[in-house]
Amino acid sequence: MSSVIDTPALRKARGAFFTPRPIADYIAAWALAGQPDSILEPSCGEAEFLHAAGAQAAAAGREVQLRGVELHPESARRAEASLAAEGIAARIVPGDFFDMPTEPRADAVIGNPPFVRYQDHAGSGRAKSRAAAAAAGVELSELASMWAAFTIHATGHLNDGGKLGLVLPAELLTVNYAAPVREYLLTQFATVQLVVFAERVFPDALEEVVLVLASGYRNGPSSSFELFQTCNAATLATLGEGRIWQPDANGGRWMASLLSPAAAAAYDAATTGPLFATLHDWGETSLGAVTGNNKYFAMTADEIRRRRLPATDYVPLSPPGSRHLRALDLTRYRLDALRDAGAATYLFRPAGEPSKAALRKIKEGERDGVHQAYKCTVRTPWWRTPLLAAPDIFVTYMNSDTPALATNSVGVHHLNSVHGLYLHEHAQKDVARELLPLAALNSLTALGAEIVGRAYGGGLLKLEPREADRLPVPGPDLLADAADALRAIKRSAQRHLREGHRAQAVALVDDALLIGALGISEADLATIQQARELLGHRRVTRGKKVAP
Repeated sequence: MSSVIDTPALRKARGAFFTPRPIADYIAAWALAGQPDSILEPSCGEAEFLHAAGAQAAAAGREVQLRGVELHPESARRAEASLAAEGIAARIVPGDFFDMPTEPRADAVIGNPPFVRYQDHAGSGRAKSRAAAAAAGVELSELASMWAAFTIHATGHLNDGGKLGLVLPAELLTVNYAAPVREYLLTQFATVQLVVFAERVFPDALEEVVLVLASGYRNGPSSSFELFQTCNAATLATLGEGRIWQPDANGGRWMASLLSPAAAAAYDAATTGPLFATLHDWGETSLGAVTGNNKYFAMTADEIRRRRLPATDYVPLSPPGSRHLRALDLTRYRLDALRDAGAATYLFRPAGEPSKAALRKIKEGERDGVHQAYKCTVRTPWWRTPLLAAPDIFVTYMNSDTPALATNSVGVHHLNSVHGLYLHEHAQKDVARELLPLAALNSLTALGAEIVGRAYGGGLLKLEPREADRLPVPGPDLLADAADALRAIKRSAQRHLREGHRAQAVALVDDALLIGALGISEADLATIQQARELLGHRRVTRGKKVAP
């Protein structure tokens, strides 16, 4: 009976991405420095870490018990055979690591957990992994990817004082669901070290990674960790000095650890004072409407004329995408220009009984299977997209540069290609609608976006609603103090934005708001600008495809 060929697609489906050897060598050397008697590599694949540990132990004349666990039977067989061929004694157990009871038998656990996102980590597998984490006292969100539970479960296999060396997604630093993992690492270990990379080191994965090196299991807690930064896997051999960073309590995000001490001090001084706020202090951020098929539901003026749809069958819409929201304000003039250029500025949404023309469009949608899209199947009738009220301000959430705010001067609805900000009743609404998008076009807010947001495929900066809530922006008092200066530069800033000269617009706002009203020194502003450029460059560089 022939075995199934293990293709790259199958490996990707189960989250198996082979670790570059320099990373495996580095983590193995770190683990062996503690003189362990036993090393475990869970989800070992073809045992890259056991190969590295076995070779280094043999070169040092040491005997170390090596064990591995691998879900994929063929990979387990190949791992055991390749280790034996190199004279490395190791036992590879085929099976699901989450089925293994947590028996403390290893002095070091090292490896690369499966990179399986929550969308693909479902059913009994997800239930099993969350139960394993819960058994260690860690409750994970339904949104947690597999690596989070894997990290907790792997720790349970350590002897007291043991070491945990894992390659984890850099989501560890940023996402909300990883908060229990961050807290657990600092609670359980005496010391925690992180190594981050300027470049993406896995050619076949969009994930950026971080090395987690935790020592002294059950000898915690630690209130801080040591951060090391390097270029790529090859430069690990020349890793420089790290620096200590103390995160917020209760699993707060760790992205700010990438700032230099000077940038962190300047950023904290400005954003924790009384004059800066968060977007959530101004209002509620919400996802836009989810149609299930934008091509069908978002309509151009030409389609409306051609179908002779009455006004009761559609509502005005900010077109899909966000490029048109980069100039601070969506006005009637701008929306009409988009409409005349063929943009989809209307949403098909009969308010009551559809007209005859609308019924024809609905029948066409059913003929083409539009009604079978998931979002259409879970609503009745399928063709009526749920809508919130038109927001006060639009907030872009997929950005090559930095998030932009734009006043919804024309009062149109929005799709989920952007977020909507609904200003609180107690907020200074008129001033916020007039000036907050301009005031948010500053270097401090741009740096905050790099900290609260996350890198996405291709180097994009993504802000989910809860992340947008934490975006630092000028507060009401600062906006009032800077109002006249901002009004004086608004036209010039908009002109720069229309011409694609965003840096010039930001410079105007920085001078009027951060230096003129907030009182930041030019030296601190330069430090903040440099930090934002470095984090932005790091995000874009990691997003580029690297050569195999």
